[in-house]
Amino acid sequence: MEVKRSIKDRIKRSRPYGAVRDLAYRLYEGRVEKYLPRDQVPRHVGVILDGNRRWAREMGLADVNSGHQAGADKISDLLRWSTEAGVEVVTLWLLSPDNLARPAGELEPLLRIIENTVQQLVREGWRVQAVGALDLLPDKTARVLKDAGESTSNVDGLIVNVAVGYGGRREIADAVRSLLLEQAARGTSIEELAEALDVEHIAEHLYTRGQPDPDLVIRTSGEQRLSGFMLWQSAHSEFHFCEVHWPDFRRVDFLRALRSYAARHRRFGT
Repeated sequence: MEVKRSIKDRIKRSRPYGAVRDLAYRLYEGRVEKYLPRDQVPRHVGVILDGNRRWAREMGLADVNSGHQAGADKISDLLRWSTEAGVEVVTLWLLSPDNLARPAGELEPLLRIIENTVQQLVREGWRVQAVGALDLLPDKTARVLKDAGESTSNVDGLIVNVAVGYGGRREIADAVRSLLLEQAARGTSIEELAEALDVEHIAEHLYTRGQPDPDLVIRTSGEQRLSGFMLWQSAHSEFHFCEVHWPDFRRVDFLRALRSYAARHRRFGT
């Protein structure tokens, strides 16, 4: 069995096999793109970039940060594909508050990768907006995110939300806290606020305020859960779960997600 598997793996890694495989993917990609309804493209796509560490292990790499770097290198491709498709906003979940509890030997290199990635997005001309609890992050990381937002605030085109130190529950708590402080500064009593409060008041204080809610949420690596991603905003989102690990995510996988979205009848809770 092991011998057969080894032979099969060598065949898959061979140049002729790779060339045939790539040709097949291009043909399939062209077919998917041809029949994609251009009038049913999501305005906002949220992406849970999952599977970097598992990809590194499956590739036989001793350092899991090699997987994080490979995943970071894939982001520019996704943004280019999104622009070509007509998407207006992309939210990338790069780091949750739980991730901040990882051992320093893994967390610190990951933070450096995130910082370098954000700076690269700025150099590439994307409009970057930090989404998350920046006060939870190390000063350097928080500063890189703030500088990216300030320096690209007037850039036209695709908005790239970089979710770092982001958790959906924390976002809702921060929104309520911000709302309470705002109303207290205006002299509004708790009773008056409770009487007038509705969902739009909270929405106006979310990290993504002013943006459309995500129409489509994509999660790679086969996991079928949100894990706290955009809990408030995803109430009416469509979900697409992709089996491939994030570093292996291809344009055809993205187009298939868009095709799946376009084929659904959105009921918005009705």
